[in-house]
Amino acid sequence: MSRIPYYVVAGLGNVTHPNTRHSVGHLIVDSLAARFGVRMELNEATKCWEGSKDVNMSTQYSTPTSGNVVFVKHKPPMNICGKPIVSVLDKYIRPRTLKKLIVIHDSLEHRPFTLNPKKGGSAEGHNGVRNIIYQCNGDDKFRRIRVGIGKDTTNVARYVLQPLSREEVDYWSVEGLDDVWRLIQQLAVEP
Repeated sequence: MSRIPYYVVAGLGNVTHPNTRHSVGHLIVDSLAARFGVRMELNEATKCWEGSKDVNMSTQYSTPTSGNVVFVKHKPPMNICGKPIVSVLDKYIRPRTLKKLIVIHDSLEHRPFTLNPKKGGSAEGHNGVRNIIYQCNGDDKFRRIRVGIGKDTTNVARYVLQPLSREEVDYWSVEGLDDVWRLIQQLAVEP
């Protein structure tokens, strides 16, 4: 069995607004950590909750692969989450390899209950992703899982800070988590 030394999976959100559309990344990372029995602890140096575990990273199309996955939730607000997330990446992965970072974040451009993977590219208006790119000196080569939250005609800031529906919380805590994990496995083993 081949081995991936570390992979950092970071969920974006705002600690002050749990279970809102904008914090769906935090919800998913919490759910993944619970599923794998990972204890998340606040690291004051990185300003992130971190927890890691050796897990099976194989997909049905890959050779058997295991790896240590570090689950991460940042404490500072979303718009300045880049420095804490990059500090965790640098702590575990030397030299810095951005393709070893998967960021899970909300997406207004995708319907609720959907996922869309992305390898690099622009922030597409997402301030948390934009700040990570900035903290990586403009390098945007990290992987992303965009979680659909949809959009409506109201003010965007107000919309993203509204609570997720009970159905969405349940979905991303259980059933949808399988789809998230499959995407993480896929992104981890793809070049």
